[in-house]
Amino acid sequence: MRKLKNEELDRLEVAEFKTAEKTPIIIVLDNIRSLNNIGSVFRTSDAFLIEKIYLCGITATPPHNDIRKTALGSTETVAWEYAEHTLEVIKNLKKDKVHICAIEQAEHATMLNDFKPQQQTRYALVFGNEVKGVAQDVVDASDTVLEIPQFGTKHSLNISVSCGVVVWDVFSKLQLL
Repeated sequence: MRKLKNEELDRLEVAEFKTAEKTPIIIVLDNIRSLNNIGSVFRTSDAFLIEKIYLCGITATPPHNDIRKTALGSTETVAWEYAEHTLEVIKNLKKDKVHICAIEQAEHATMLNDFKPQQQTRYALVFGNEVKGVAQDVVDASDTVLEIPQFGTKHSLNISVSCGVVVWDVFSKLQLL
């Protein structure tokens, strides 16, 4: 088996990406402190044609060298917007009939493997601060809380890993609809 060269991967050009039909997923970053995590979320978002990223609160914005290191150019392809207050973003998305999913460990959370996205529905996936998680007022305003099942001794995954897991899961389920 031979590894493929980059030019053999048939990737979109930047202009093609910007006009391509997007996956009906929006990512909301609620006070993410690590610039590397932010860059990784951009890169995941590019890989799965995510509609948009909202960078909220203390979440840094491009251009920044530490974001650029992990984003590898995806800050130039994925649409993004900064907002000071995550809750305002959530309220505005709900007005646009976007289904809000906080990614958090909470009472009555839906396990990710049990989540069944619906056709013709746009989803916002909210990822929280590396220490405090998604703010409680944002969890309260969410339509669904999704939890990634975990079986080891640790209580959480890194935000960039969580984003990759959740986006892949929801993306793959949407492809089957």
